[in-house]
Amino acid sequence: MADRVTVIGWDGSPLTAAARSALGAATLVAGAAHHLALPEVPPAAERIRLGSLALAARRIAAHRGTAVVLADGDPGFFGVVRTLRAPEFGLEVEVVPAVSSVATAFARAGMPWDDAQVVVAHPRTLRRAVNVCRAHAKVAVLTAPGAGPAELGLLLEGVHRTFVICEELGTEREQVSVVTSDKAADHSWRDPNVVIVIGGTAPPAGPAEGGGWIAGRDPATGPRGWVQPDETYGGGLGEGETELLRAAQLARLGPRVGDLVWDIGCGSGAFAAEAARAGAAVIAVDRLPRACERTDAAARHFGVQLQVIHGTAPHVLENLPEPDVVRVGGGGAAVVSAVADRRPQRIVTHAATRDAAELVGRDLTEHGYRVECALLQSVELDTRAWTETERNVAFLLSGVLPDRAP
Repeated sequence: MADRVTVIGWDGSPLTAAARSALGAATLVAGAAHHLALPEVPPAAERIRLGSLALAARRIAAHRGTAVVLADGDPGFFGVVRTLRAPEFGLEVEVVPAVSSVATAFARAGMPWDDAQVVVAHPRTLRRAVNVCRAHAKVAVLTAPGAGPAELGLLLEGVHRTFVICEELGTEREQVSVVTSDKAADHSWRDPNVVIVIGGTAPPAGPAEGGGWIAGRDPATGPRGWVQPDETYGGGLGEGETELLRAAQLARLGPRVGDLVWDIGCGSGAFAAEAARAGAAVIAVDRLPRACERTDAAARHFGVQLQVIHGTAPHVLENLPEPDVVRVGGGGAAVVSAVADRRPQRIVTHAATRDAAELVGRDLTEHGYRVECALLQSVELDTRAWTETERNVAFLLSGVLPDRAP
């Protein structure tokens, strides 16, 4: 096992005395090609080109001597420290940090970043990173080959964002470019890069002085409660939009950061806005222009990001990006069947009669979903006289795809 492992962050500035001392004593040095070319790397040291971090960690663990790992930016921020600290390798790690590439990117852009979301995009996580960019007004994306600015722009089709693309930060080839998301695919971009994604509806303004109290999205933004009273949305809600039914729908779907939610038959925009408040990306669809206008207004009221599409389901769904969870607020069994063909993790809908509920339930079962149905009855009472003022009854159906759960 290596006698000592020192991880040195490198941001392009001269190495500190501590970093130079550790590097000078190293008998094994691991890093990218530009790290291994640094003049401070001892000529006699064994050199490992970092590719697979797990493979490099095993080689370091087996090395008898002093090892140094060089990494761009702060190696403890989405960096190599997490892998090296894994119990399976048994390594004791000392870290010499540097400025993270995210901090550097925002510094180049002259912007604060305590209110930004930060995500890592690999080919396997690209879709979820894009969903965060859909849902939030300021996101920093640490990219990878095959999941860079061009791919981000292509997957954000229909959603306007501004990209600040920072290539090869800290090197002589550093370059910062500003393009709109629809133009990002027209260029070739050098790795490594960081993309700052800006745009959409800004959240309600925070205090003028002192800033916020938590990094990223402030969970206290907006009114308290998963769902809001019906009157918040101006009245005229459909039968599938009542407050308690919305609460049950949200509970069954569980939208979260990185998800893409479809809200089909969005009506007033109540469910769409509340799913977006949970941090998910939302595409809201309705055939009525007035419903689309109301949904836009709900998004502006709560300061959330929504993509609203005017069209009739199921035909309008064909070109939409793949959803994680779906609420079907209108369209009946035909729309539920079309949604099930796209294989989201969860689907929720409602029916006014038992016959309609049975029809939808059979279709979901035939598509391989595990179906649950509950008869929900809500009764509003005047608490002065404890008399009934309004009653709502609906069948709530939910389907969970076992091979994609949770």
